[in-house]
Amino acid sequence: MKTRAAVLYELNKPLRIEELDIPLLKAGQVLVKLDYSGVCRSQLMEVRGKRGIDRYLPHLLGHEGSGTVMEVGKGVTKVKSGDKVILGWIKGSGMDVPGPIYQKDGKAINAGSVTTFTEYSIVSENRCVPLPVGIPMDCAVLFGCALPTGLGIVTNQVKPEEGSTVALFGLGGIGIFSLLGLRLYGCSLLIAVDIKDNKLELAKEFGATHTINAARQDPLQEIYKITDNRGVDYSIETAGLAATIEVAFQAVRKFGGLCIFASHPAYEDKIQLYPHDLISGKRIEGSWGGSCDPDVDTLKFARLYQEGNLPLERLLSRRYQLEEINRALDDLEGGDVVRVLIEIGTCKE
Repeated sequence: MKTRAAVLYELNKPLRIEELDIPLLKAGQVLVKLDYSGVCRSQLMEVRGKRGIDRYLPHLLGHEGSGTVMEVGKGVTKVKSGDKVILGWIKGSGMDVPGPIYQKDGKAINAGSVTTFTEYSIVSENRCVPLPVGIPMDCAVLFGCALPTGLGIVTNQVKPEEGSTVALFGLGGIGIFSLLGLRLYGCSLLIAVDIKDNKLELAKEFGATHTINAARQDPLQEIYKITDNRGVDYSIETAGLAATIEVAFQAVRKFGGLCIFASHPAYEDKIQLYPHDLISGKRIEGSWGGSCDPDVDTLKFARLYQEGNLPLERLLSRRYQLEEINRALDDLEGGDVVRVLIEIGTCKE
């Protein structure tokens, strides 16, 4: 059996669409026919060589998708053939097994425990979640990365009190989902910061009380002006720049303010903080997938969608075919899109 897939052979070079031989399933593995894949900043950074030395080239990419289970390996009980599933990088229940090795003309093509830039994918059981009732297959992609991370930061980590003040830095998928989560908590100020006017307009529509274009205004000055020089109770940073993490930390108030960042700056970048900010009670922490348990939080977030609180369709900015994967990456890098969707084709057997 064969599958078409986007392969990364060399850093800073376009992905190549190849026809690969699919290996036999091992224990704990699941064969999924992909309907859709998402594309996020993590894959962009891998392709652009910003995550350090890549020891696994050539390899497949993609860590959020939706599809149908075709076959399961020995020991798999979480899903069965015919099930609709969400694929994501955050580990859930089930067997945790290494990724498969595909073949192209006898040459090994590596893959992680979940990959989605491919028509068929072998994934680890614990990277699968059964699709909740009422979730469309295209929107389901968002449950693999951006949605659990963004909403999870709010519901599992920040848990803001009613009347809290919050600043959001970066309005990609994770940032927008954080905003959608925050508006459920009765925050008195929701300040959205980005460099793209179209994203700031969307943030206003989704509940932001103030917007700041960081390309034209100093966000720190503006936030202190809005908060009467106090700073915000919480800041959430998802822009992917070390400098932005630093500003987000400076934006929180002393004596209890908390900055959480979910972005992944380039491998060699470091953040610098003023020690006095720390001893005066400002706090900072990172977020690993919004501290989500996919098997629990997927159902919780699905209910929010079913109740009309998550306008998922509005966030799928553009759709591409698998053959257009490099253009999708370029558009994501340009910053105009919130979330791009890859519509996967039919596998050849």
